[in-house]
Amino acid sequence: MKMEFEIKYKPSYSMLVVNLEPNETVTAEAGAMTYMDPNINVNTRKREKSLLGTLGLSLLGRQSFFVNDYQAQSKPGEVAFVSAPVGDIETLEVKPNQGYIIQSSSYIASTQNVELDIKWQGFTKGLFGQGLFMIKASGEGNLFINTFGAIDKHTLDAEKTLIVDNFHLVAFSDSCDYKVKKFGGLKSTLLGGEGLVTEIRGPGDVYIQTKNLREFVDWLWTLLEPRVQSRAR
Repeated sequence: MKMEFEIKYKPSYSMLVVNLEPNETVTAEAGAMTYMDPNINVNTRKREKSLLGTLGLSLLGRQSFFVNDYQAQSKPGEVAFVSAPVGDIETLEVKPNQGYIIQSSSYIASTQNVELDIKWQGFTKGLFGQGLFMIKASGEGNLFINTFGAIDKHTLDAEKTLIVDNFHLVAFSDSCDYKVKKFGGLKSTLLGGEGLVTEIRGPGDVYIQTKNLREFVDWLWTLLEPRVQSRAR
């Protein structure tokens, strides 16, 4: 029996509501819970057994050291989660031969049999300067991801290629081939703003977020900087 859930208030202020049967468990990012029934037990654990693993994820993915396991006890219970940025929540169905590569900051929750490999090294080379850290999801079950802005899904056939700005890239099927490269020439990399992009070739799905958190922070700073400077004088 599949876990029952609903995503409310799409697409801008999405909230994931999960209905748990007795002894059923859902795992979620620490701090994502908005409310839950009192009969749900919460177990907090490290993402990785080693300090290096949890520290590495925090530094690269800007997420907490911990996740929470929510389990209904003697009767069914309800628990709800939201993401930090204003945006959407999408459900990805993970199958034994159909996994995903997701940006770690997009993770919000997953069912019990979904495995997240945060030590996966297939995507991190050359990306440390941009703070982008991808993780590999495999196994079987539901994976819930969040985005900044709306979710733009592209389905690629075996001959189709898509070039995606790394700050807009949220997830793609692990059946896709990909390579990370500079955007245009050196001048474009330095002045064009995009920096690094990922060239993704099908078959598989690609999920893109319509807003760029880095650009939003830069824009917000243009409003705050004059006030900060005036107070510092």
